[in-house]
Amino acid sequence: MKGPTEMATTRAPKQGTAAAAARRAEGASAGDAAVKKDVKMQVSALRSGTVIDHLGPRTALKALRLLGIGDDATVLIGVNLDSRKLAKKDLIKIEGRELTPDEINKIALLSPQATFSIIRDFEVVKKFRPELPAEFEGLIRCVNPACITQDPRVKGRFLTVRKEPLKLRCHFCERSLREDEIEFL
Repeated sequence: MKGPTEMATTRAPKQGTAAAAARRAEGASAGDAAVKKDVKMQVSALRSGTVIDHLGPRTALKALRLLGIGDDATVLIGVNLDSRKLAKKDLIKIEGRELTPDEINKIALLSPQATFSIIRDFEVVKKFRPELPAEFEGLIRCVNPACITQDPRVKGRFLTVRKEPLKLRCHFCERSLREDEIEFL
């Protein structure tokens, strides 16, 4: 069994073999592509913390900003990784921190297909894909400039109209928002 920081790799044949000579003669062949595809990289296991997997591509950095992750945190970020479910995905591992329900809801709004794993003593104790709440408050801002929620003293309240594709409705002005219009607080 490999240790948590070891990498599993498929090695190319040694330079002196006939297969290697044939590949050199052919240039970059399909065999080289197959060797590269078989390469897997494993990273350190978390002692405790949260893993956020299946984030939409290019959303990991925005997720970190939403969570207020500081420079002193131990975080692993994978961006634009291959995924069987999504074609491409992002991944975040956060050492020593379990997310609050509001933080989980923010990430679910950012990337509804995200999955969360809670790790304690190197073991996954809980794995889930959160459901968007039917109604939520204080997470996002209404984009309607005439809405009462433009006043910072008023918390935005939204209803989930549809989950795929995501569509929300402001409780106060009834303006509908698409996923690409969401402005997080």
